[in-house]
Amino acid sequence: MRRFVPSLSALLAFEAAARHMNFTKAAEDLSVTQSGISRQISNLEALLGAKLFERVGSRLVLTEVAKSYLTEISSGLSQIEQASVNCVRGQSLETALMICAHPTLASRWLTPRLQNFLKGRPEIILDLVTTTKNIDFAETRIDAAILRGRGAWTATRSQELFREELVVVGAPQLVENIHTEDELDFDRIPTLQNASRPDLWLTWLRGAGLQHRGAIRGPRFPHSELLISAAKSELGLAVVPLLYVENELENKELVLAFGGPVPTADSYWLVQPEQRSEIPTAHQFSLWIKDQARQFRRDVSTLRSTNL
Repeated sequence: MRRFVPSLSALLAFEAAARHMNFTKAAEDLSVTQSGISRQISNLEALLGAKLFERVGSRLVLTEVAKSYLTEISSGLSQIEQASVNCVRGQSLETALMICAHPTLASRWLTPRLQNFLKGRPEIILDLVTTTKNIDFAETRIDAAILRGRGAWTATRSQELFREELVVVGAPQLVENIHTEDELDFDRIPTLQNASRPDLWLTWLRGAGLQHRGAIRGPRFPHSELLISAAKSELGLAVVPLLYVENELENKELVLAFGGPVPTADSYWLVQPEQRSEIPTAHQFSLWIKDQARQFRRDVSTLRSTNL
């Protein structure tokens, strides 16, 4: 018996129009004409025997029946999309190795090293996700995460990779022209602040044991990536985790100011949900990332000696 199923074109047109609440933008999204969207919506309404959109003044709004319909067909379209991706891959994303990390850690430390992991492992599909929030491992299918903290995550196996160390960095020309005596005078020193970690300067000052006066009033940036970019552009000095700037220090785009790295109370950890830690691909990643951490600790020792 023939299924009572609208055409895929009509469903896609409806979903796009409902998402944008605008036929013109839906047409741009699907690379068709605005009249094409209108025609597909009309055909769908005729098939269903129900009105899907109404106009209130110049605004387009969904009818009550359309709201329910949208929820259900969106789920179906997502399933069709996922099945198609799995078919192309020849493997379900449900079997992919899902790794999670903070966005800056992922882009600056993990991603440049991943080729080394994937080389020779063509059977592994890697799904790298990022987050700036706490992870509820019971509610996700994350196989492993690299997290900053003190090793306390519920129902997980946590293994310390390396301590967090903070450094004050700036562009060479800027650092060259900053002169300090017995204490740091922040009324004279251009500083940059990280809005996502506003305590970094105070954490570094406590760890370095340096006297200071004046207020830290420099420009604030939402995350470390922009903070590092600002430091390279000579806007001021920034406090950042050492692992974020290893390349810039090696290439002399940035230099250390006021001495070497200062350890914090935190470390970076490999965190794995207990129920997923023995999955073969997760176990392979665990062995590899611990080896990368050992190499990083050696590289940092070399970097420290050449930058002091």
